Amino acid sequence: MRVATDIGGTFTDLVYVDDNGTFGVAKAHTTPSQFEKGVIDVIEKSGITPKSIDMFIHGSTVVINALTERKGVKVGLITTKGTRDVLEIARGNRPDLYNFRYQKPKPFVERYLRLEVDERLNYKGEVLSPLNEDQIPDILSLFKKEKVDAIAVCYLHSYINPVHEIRTVELIKQLWPEIAVTASHEITKEWREYERTNTTVLNSYVKPIAGTYIDKLNKKLENHGVNGSTYIMQSNGGATTFEGAKHSPINMVESGPVAGIYGAAILGQILGEKNIIAFDIGGTTAKCSLITNSEVKVSTDYYIEKTEKSAGYPIKVPVVDIVEIGNGGGSIAWIDPTGSLKVGPQSSGAIPGPVAYGQGGEEPTTTDANLVTGRLSKKNFDYEVDLAKVEQAIENKVSSHYDLTMEEGAMGIIDIANSNMLNALKLISIRKGYDPKDFTMIAFGGGGSMHASALAQELGVKRVIIPVASSVFSAWGMLMTDLRHDYIQTHIKQLNDIDLTAINKEWEIMIDQAYHQFIEEGMDKGQIVFNRFADMRYIGQEHTVKVPVPNTEWTEEIIEEIIARFHQLHEQNYTFKLPDAQTEIVNLHLTGFGKVEKPVLQKLQQTGKPVHEALKENRPVFFKNEGWTETPVYDRGQMEPGMKIAGPAIIEERSATTVIYANQSLEMDQYGNLVIDTEVE
Repeated sequence: MRVATDIGGTFTDLVYVDDNGTFGVAKAHTTPSQFEKGVIDVIEKSGITPKSIDMFIHGSTVVINALTERKGVKVGLITTKGTRDVLEIARGNRPDLYNFRYQKPKPFVERYLRLEVDERLNYKGEVLSPLNEDQIPDILSLFKKEKVDAIAVCYLHSYINPVHEIRTVELIKQLWPEIAVTASHEITKEWREYERTNTTVLNSYVKPIAGTYIDKLNKKLENHGVNGSTYIMQSNGGATTFEGAKHSPINMVESGPVAGIYGAAILGQILGEKNIIAFDIGGTTAKCSLITNSEVKVSTDYYIEKTEKSAGYPIKVPVVDIVEIGNGGGSIAWIDPTGSLKVGPQSSGAIPGPVAYGQGGEEPTTTDANLVTGRLSKKNFDYEVDLAKVEQAIENKVSSHYDLTMEEGAMGIIDIANSNMLNALKLISIRKGYDPKDFTMIAFGGGGSMHASALAQELGVKRVIIPVASSVFSAWGMLMTDLRHDYIQTHIKQLNDIDLTAINKEWEIMIDQAYHQFIEEGMDKGQIVFNRFADMRYIGQEHTVKVPVPNTEWTEEIIEEIIARFHQLHEQNYTFKLPDAQTEIVNLHLTGFGKVEKPVLQKLQQTGKPVHEALKENRPVFFKNEGWTETPVYDRGQMEPGMKIAGPAIIEERSATTVIYANQSLEMDQYGNLVIDTEVE
């Protein structure tokens, strides 16, 4: 049996598939003080036998939480003489250009803990000044005195030649074996000193936290009787072993969300949909990503806390390209000093949660608004819901401020939340030159199905798919993942004068490294496959385009093919190409997959029973233009393939609700997915 668990801001989800291909799901409340407890809770709630688990895959928010909440450890940085202030200097492109009070984000390492060593390489990786090993003991003595918990080592040009970093780490382990240490070449071999240094520091910042968490989780699983292989989801859309995750925890920064994006791509392939807008609404955030031609986009230009007014912090590791905003079921509605209604990014979280939970929450949330407008039923909550208290919270906090009815205030909360999410959807589609009409939306998460129909219609998307077990779909996506590692090496060469022997040698080195790592993780050589990419640009440009390149030895003919692909992709991304301009490679990118056997989706039986047998009730639902409307409510568990429903209607399942509007229609497909026709022309 394969089991996947995903920790979210409000719920911890579980999906399992047995040897017969039968899927099962469970949800339990997230336990923020002890995340591993929530994992055990949801395993127990699922009813599965722990000893039957052959493969356990886990997605966690522990790394992103430690970063955003500043709950990592005290870090010391060792760097090349003259570069201690690279974290302070950062980049000159201020996002808030005309704000004269603008302040750069504060580095995660204070200046007195950023210490320099005499050593120097040139841009070719040649040693100009040898490493002064005598300085290392003095630095470690200061770090011990300052009670540093982890060390980051980042030397100039070590992405080309890490010889000095390797020796420094050896010395640290001899003199201080118990300290957590990260060398930059272990995390990224891509250039850009600021980004590389920051990534190394952040890995050290969370390394002890992640290590402790993974060890606790592993022990809990073992004590619970789970003896199968254990893996953790990475930000690149693949999995790695628990040990691999402890070594490079920064690769877990978007551990949970990317699984849903990858799952959407897999489901799209099964259903014959190559162009997908993956849309995930959880308790705290909404996330979306664009999938074109079945390809999940992965980038190393990832930032945390980046906004239109803040430069944020770069993390130079492969991450699935996601736009994320602070809008989810638990997002709090509030009124700003100018009198404008806002929703999020503050969230009620799992504790105390929305007012409807009855656990002490007093601020109205998106969930509360959906409840009082009839989209949600209080019968489906785990808690005893005091509906009058929820209505009073919306009335007091929102409606009375604008002299509206309680229902109009709740509808205003939903409209603002939808507007926020629509802006995120436009960022990944329209603003990148894509027509939403060419895409199908796959909506999941606890709130995805409730908001997707309205958003898709507004955006211009013709079809929405609500997958089976949509509220735990990210965990489902984990069941479909392979082991994955990305190997990126900066290798700046002009293509018109490239040394084919040298470039093929670079590929061989990366492939050998990949084979070694996968075999250490228990993969056979026959299970390992590769994709190759080259980050390319016109000479004189700053940034690059990622170009898929043939998975074979490079020849003169292959070079011509690669250049042609680059021109085409450059025009697609930037609306122009320069056929006569010289091109160059900046990075070589090898993606390795350790293929594992995937569970097969089972087609559902179709008995031909009429759709009215799935009808649960009729209840009033408040719609913006129609007011209270008597609306049929269907039980998704009683539906079968071929059933069609005309809107307005609601389809309920234990942990999610699908809303379809007037003039829209819905049909269940052969796998049990709900396919909505939004009636967009």
